[in-house]
Amino acid sequence: MLNAFRIIAEQRITEAIEKGRLNTAGWHGRPLPVEDNCFMPEDLRMAYKVLKNAGFVPPEIETRKEIYNLEELIARTDDEHVRVKQLKKLHFLVMKLNGMRQSPSTIENQQHYHQQVVERLSVKK
Repeated sequence: MLNAFRIIAEQRITEAIEKGRLNTAGWHGRPLPVEDNCFMPEDLRMAYKVLKNAGFVPPEIETRKEIYNLEELIARTDDEHVRVKQLKKLHFLVMKLNGMRQSPSTIENQQHYHQQVVERLSVKK
């Protein structure tokens, strides 16, 4: 039974290459791109990969990406009013993330990050 699937798969691949629907020239001899899964909890990476391959990105991953992008924005912002507004949004996203998980996010517990935020928000005289 498995041989039948293999034969059918090989025929369809050969047919797609011959008709030009499967262009592999750009990838020949090169490794496949490495997936960026730094936003995923390590214990859930395989499950998330299966979901991603099925076309579904979990809300937790989207929220983690938003948090990361917001942290980058805060680090680049010089206007303190904008920074305070973005910090409020960051706090909301962290609370949202904590609500999604059974265990709380470690983002808000990072002392180094907290110290950087306090330093950046200090009022300059």
